[in-house]
Amino acid sequence: MVLHRPVPARLPVPAGLGRLAVLTTVFICAACGLVYELELVALASYLLGDSVTQASVVLSVMVFAMGVGSLLAKRLRARAALGFAAVEAVLALTGGLSAMALYACFAWYGQARLAMVAFSLTIGVLIGAEVPLLMTLIQRIRRQDAGCAVADLFAADYVGALVGGLAFPFLLLPVLGQLTGALVTGAVNAVAGGALVLWLFRRDLSPRARWALLTANGLVLVVLAVCSVLTGPFERAARRAVYGTDVRVAVRSEVQEVVLAGGDGGGRPLSLFLDGRLRVSGDVESRYHEALVHPALAGERRRVLVLGGGDGLAVREVLRYPDVRSVTVVELDPEVLRLARTDPGLAGLNRRAYRDRRVRVVTADAFDWLREGRGAAAGPYDVVISDLPDPGLTPSTKLYSQEFYGLVARVLAPGGRIAVHGGDLDARPHVFWTVEATLRSVGLCTVPYRAAVTRERGAPERDWGLVLAAREPVRLALAVHRPPLPSLTPETLRAEGLAAERRKEAGALPSTLMHPRYAG
Repeated sequence: MVLHRPVPARLPVPAGLGRLAVLTTVFICAACGLVYELELVALASYLLGDSVTQASVVLSVMVFAMGVGSLLAKRLRARAALGFAAVEAVLALTGGLSAMALYACFAWYGQARLAMVAFSLTIGVLIGAEVPLLMTLIQRIRRQDAGCAVADLFAADYVGALVGGLAFPFLLLPVLGQLTGALVTGAVNAVAGGALVLWLFRRDLSPRARWALLTANGLVLVVLAVCSVLTGPFERAARRAVYGTDVRVAVRSEVQEVVLAGGDGGGRPLSLFLDGRLRVSGDVESRYHEALVHPALAGERRRVLVLGGGDGLAVREVLRYPDVRSVTVVELDPEVLRLARTDPGLAGLNRRAYRDRRVRVVTADAFDWLREGRGAAAGPYDVVISDLPDPGLTPSTKLYSQEFYGLVARVLAPGGRIAVHGGDLDARPHVFWTVEATLRSVGLCTVPYRAAVTRERGAPERDWGLVLAAREPVRLALAVHRPPLPSLTPETLRAEGLAAERRKEAGALPSTLMHPRYAG
């Protein structure tokens, strides 16, 4: 077996300072590498949903690719300095552009999964090639025991990963955003890798190699800078590709991206998108909210609790009953509440529900609000309306768990009812019947039903699955004295209940915090 023995480097500085420079570069590159990983996980979760699945795919592919990169780096050890500089230049360009490329694939092609895997694989290979090359470089500065050299390298690597992991959510994401944050990280990566080689190991390079390296890193920085300048126009163009040309409002809250399109009198009905997913479509929303709210209000309804529903549309339906005395809305995102109050299109659609004196708004996570006992202190409630995001989205899983419904049941008045949005019954029946089984697991009696909207040609456009639950057996009905409901009658409600029952899946198990059963 032939052993590779690094040739001592001719350094422009003392060996101790050179070794410190290499370890500092390890620290910076490790921070940049972890930012790339987190950027891919965050963007994939935002674009594709189900953060657990996306994180598992990105991280497992990257770890595998890092092993491949470590093996491939063996071929570069003879020219470790030049190889490391080339790896860092390609990594800076690939990692810096990854967020923009993924968003472009999603916006214009409607599919980002293959791009996510490709970038995870490429970035992982490049990150994996770093350590063997850096190990060779640090041994060229001063020969030392391999175990000590590895310990020093990994110590710098892990500390850098800690800094990168903390910088991403607390600095890069809130200050620069996903696109600019990735581009700035790429620029830092390129400067760190290029500076180390061009300064500390410049005597290893021929004049031609130095100029080639300078040119390559310069081009990388120019590309990243140009893309950084164009992030604004790029985001606007991508947003038009996703949401249409009539986007009126696009804001990034601490919780999610909120986009309003249409609803300005130009002919297109208002649409509300949360993190790229359509939550409200003005031409069909009344069908959904009527079906969700009014069956639960067929009985005592003096005190009503709305979980989620910050757009005010469920509240609008509740307020149509004059005998409702109070409505408590628990919504996580203050930006949605602000738009529901102030945006002319959305406020007009909810009929300015938040101006009603009967409405009390709480900005909080519904699970925490109930667990801390604030719901019990303000209750009990005759009706609870759960108008929350689809249960298949990982952040919402706890709001469709056995523990959550147990907390909801505690604030329910005797004879009270709960109405729950359970997802798309047609596209994801398993998820819907898991919601229904989870409600039953806390001792509630349930009645499943649906609210179907069809296209003009009769093909189903959306098939919302809904569940009405109570402590005692409950039946689907509408209040005798009710406001006009254009899309809902007792006959259609019974038919929708029968349609849901005919599609019942036996054997669904309840979902818990420790054993979530909602597929992404």
